[in-house]
Amino acid sequence: MPERPIHRVETAGQLLVARVPRAGPDEKAASALSRLRGHVFDYAGAVYLVTADEKLAGVVPMTRLLAAGADTPLQELAMPSIPTVHAGTDQERVASLAIHHGVPAVPVVDRAGALLGVVPPDVLLEVLRHEHVEDLHRLAGIRHETGRARTAIEAPPLRRARDRLPWLLAGLAGSALATVVVASFEQALQAKLAIAFFIPAIVYLADAVGTQTETVAVRGISLSHAPLVRLISGEARTGALIGLTLGTLAFLGMVSGES
Repeated sequence: MPERPIHRVETAGQLLVARVPRAGPDEKAASALSRLRGHVFDYAGAVYLVTADEKLAGVVPMTRLLAAGADTPLQELAMPSIPTVHAGTDQERVASLAIHHGVPAVPVVDRAGALLGVVPPDVLLEVLRHEHVEDLHRLAGIRHETGRARTAIEAPPLRRARDRLPWLLAGLAGSALATVVVASFEQALQAKLAIAFFIPAIVYLADAVGTQTETVAVRGISLSHAPLVRLISGEARTGALIGLTLGTLAFLGMVSGES
């Protein structure tokens, strides 16, 4: 038996199980059920139709197969469409496809379309749980490395500080920049004290917009396959539009208040 190829960590190739029910598209339902008896499978929620060269040709849920007539060809029972992934597909992408298409398991194929195995439901649930915890840690400003975010609360103090400091240092740099900007308006603040009344609103909006951007960015980077530059530029344009809208409303309110 050939050795199983080594795949990158947190990809479909690492998660798949290879022992799944297989049958030909033209095989009858009774024949398939009879042939599957006595075999041990890692996942048996569906029968995967493969051609002579092992290319995936369809998926028949076991519920359909059990309810079908004895002489019904399996290809007539196959689902109209089923998502597939390659061995190098990221595990979160695999779980997202399963949710989007409403399927309990996701087939893994090679570049030629040959069936390598299936990512089963229990593995998909574990992936979703792991990715959820990972994203929560990212949103909390904890740097993530494989296996570290899940045990961040149990890590030694030195490691905790090392994981959290990068985001906090970035925040410190941002606050220093904001201080410089506010200081440049010192004369304007002294001349018109009413301007200072808007500082709490600016602080709140900065925090709210920052939280929104962080949440969208983290989920976008996790799920999207678009280049990072495109994601950042899109967020920058969105931020400019939000700033322009809020700035205009604040300016109109200030002008109306003076009048």
